[in-house]
Amino acid sequence: MKEVNERVVRLAQSFDEWRAAARELIARGVAPADVAWQSQPGDGDLFSSTPDATDTNAPPLRLPRQLVELLESAACFNVHDRWAFLYQVLWRWQLGQHDVLSPADTDGARLHAMDKAVRREEHDMHAYVRFRERSEAEGAPRFVAWFEPTHEVLPQVARHFARRMGTISWMIATPTASMLWDGASLHAGPALMNGAADIDDAGEALWLTYYRSIFNPARVNADLLHSHIPSRFWKNLPEGAIVPAMLSGAANGERRTGQTATVGQRSGATMIPISAERAQPARAAATTLDQCRRCELWQHATQAVPGSGPPQARIMLVGEQPGDQEDLAGLPFAGPAGALLDQAMHDAGMARDSIYLTNAVKHFKWEPRGKRRLHKTPAQREILACHGWLEEELRRVQPQVIVALGSTALKSLLQDATATMMPLVGTPIQHDGRWVVTVYHPSYVLRAPDEASRRQAYAVIVAGLQQAQQRLN
Repeated sequence: MKEVNERVVRLAQSFDEWRAAARELIARGVAPADVAWQSQPGDGDLFSSTPDATDTNAPPLRLPRQLVELLESAACFNVHDRWAFLYQVLWRWQLGQHDVLSPADTDGARLHAMDKAVRREEHDMHAYVRFRERSEAEGAPRFVAWFEPTHEVLPQVARHFARRMGTISWMIATPTASMLWDGASLHAGPALMNGAADIDDAGEALWLTYYRSIFNPARVNADLLHSHIPSRFWKNLPEGAIVPAMLSGAANGERRTGQTATVGQRSGATMIPISAERAQPARAAATTLDQCRRCELWQHATQAVPGSGPPQARIMLVGEQPGDQEDLAGLPFAGPAGALLDQAMHDAGMARDSIYLTNAVKHFKWEPRGKRRLHKTPAQREILACHGWLEEELRRVQPQVIVALGSTALKSLLQDATATMMPLVGTPIQHDGRWVVTVYHPSYVLRAPDEASRRQAYAVIVAGLQQAQQRLN
């Protein structure tokens, strides 16, 4: 220990070293503001559990198990002031400020956030560490893995793999340290590799061949894939080198399902015969949405119907699905329900050209009645299959307020198959940082059995559109 500008300087390179120093400082009554903590990674064993010599005469600290576990976990969080912060938490506890354990406390919130991040990093290492096999002639270790953790969780993760891989030898290398399992015990050491390129695995080619063979371009969802596996892990996964090319191939037509040669030009009749061959007109350059095969609705629809409106509209109206005329025109709300919605928007003082209009389901679902195609409510599996397109529109447009026109739109927006309209009609709610206003679908007004019902339903729509405008910032 030495004095620098009247502050006590302590060196901590591991939790055990910090614990020993903190115990001695607490016993002496040294406040957090009077301690300068230093960390010098590099030489020596970063994972040593030997206490500092200053710990021998320090009295024991009585701490609850929860606090000890949080401190030990947070000590792995890679931030420059971690030792000072942990000592501040310990000091406050010793002063009787036990609310420091509460997430509602400023320090408690940070402590819990650090613990959560460390546990997440452990989970990610469990999932994304990939061992490569070395030849027996090279000796131990038989398997080697490279990983670049954000936080210092290598010892905990190594213990996890030691419990699961039996007596076979392996090593996990990181940019700052390595852990070796000899089949009986773990050994910590300095960095021994520069990257995954240092590992030569003859069996990796076989794995990549298998991975290519099970890849199905018709079912690929690039956004979902990247949301499940953070981008920082891809570069060290064997399949990470081939996935971009496979995604590109899927987007460029490999996912396209073949169409029959009998698909021809539309004759121009208002009604389309219900045979599958005539339900698909010839397309020019297909869009990504046009290529969607996530459910079966595309087989009997004329085309996918995307949303329409200003690219940064402040209000988005979400309906159920395209109708017969929308399916032909390729535009949302182009039929009788759209005409009624236009009138409601006018009565609410809302300009249609300032609103983004779309549907929860992008293909027309119908059932035959003679030669007519009559609307059929989408099933929940079809709503779920199409939800990704609605999410993409929400990300792109970033509306402040969404008006859910009917229960199908509400179920899709809330991602809740049990959601019902009636409790929410007239009561805007917050969801994912946006206001959601729930009203009837315009087609409900058209189907109402009597004039009084139609007037009441129409009034709900107009009032909801006015509420949407009132919720704008």
